[in-house]
Amino acid sequence: MKVAGVGFNCIDIYEDLNKCYPTGNSVDFVIHMSRLGAEASMVSVVGSDSYGVLMIEKLRDEQVDISHMHTREGKTAIFIMDMNGNDRVHKEKIEGVMADFALSEEDKQFIQNHQAIHTNLSGQITDQLSWFRNQGIEIIFDFSTRTNKEVAAPILPDTDYAFFSYTQEDEYIMEFIKWAHHLGPRIVVVTLGERGSLAYDGQTLFKGNIVPSEVVNTVGAGDSFCAGFMYGQLSGWTIPESLKNGAKVAAEVVSKFEPY
Repeated sequence: MKVAGVGFNCIDIYEDLNKCYPTGNSVDFVIHMSRLGAEASMVSVVGSDSYGVLMIEKLRDEQVDISHMHTREGKTAIFIMDMNGNDRVHKEKIEGVMADFALSEEDKQFIQNHQAIHTNLSGQITDQLSWFRNQGIEIIFDFSTRTNKEVAAPILPDTDYAFFSYTQEDEYIMEFIKWAHHLGPRIVVVTLGERGSLAYDGQTLFKGNIVPSEVVNTVGAGDSFCAGFMYGQLSGWTIPESLKNGAKVAAEVVSKFEPY
């Protein structure tokens, strides 16, 4: 199993708590996949500052392939964060060198050696998803909380596994899941926080339960769930088995401050 995270990475900074750590949806994903036993790579760019060094060192420590993590003169992307109880709050995004990120031909050739890639709306490769998919690479796309059709519609036809985050199981999300699947993905997954998860394969709507744990910080819950679920799917597990694994990995993450 060989997977690559492609696109956005950043440093989350909690100024009031004097804490920071390397993260980003795809960064969290590949770290968890590596820990689960997959071969994982990250393709992105960091700045020439100390935060860039922090990102590279973390990925290296987690045995993630960083051969295509580029360093450019400038500042690494950051998110200024805050806490609302045990829930993280994104206050300000400063893109730094990520603002000009684009894949080189060498990057694309490297990515072709992977079974699947993970990216998101900040990854800046949505216009290349169809090309990767035509090369036989499975596309895992994290839409986060963007459960609106205007955002998702152009991307879903080039996606194999679509992940969304929502608040509850209601009429809107049930209709949205079926609409999203109709546009092309093999499986549409919606995480519902403490209310569990849903997965739809076009025939059956599967419901997953949470694994109870003490919540310290919700940051990384969705990314870790995605990794646990996808490890199951890429290993040939059933959807219920994959949902259970996603919940297990997520429960371990929310019980600590960092997202992995």
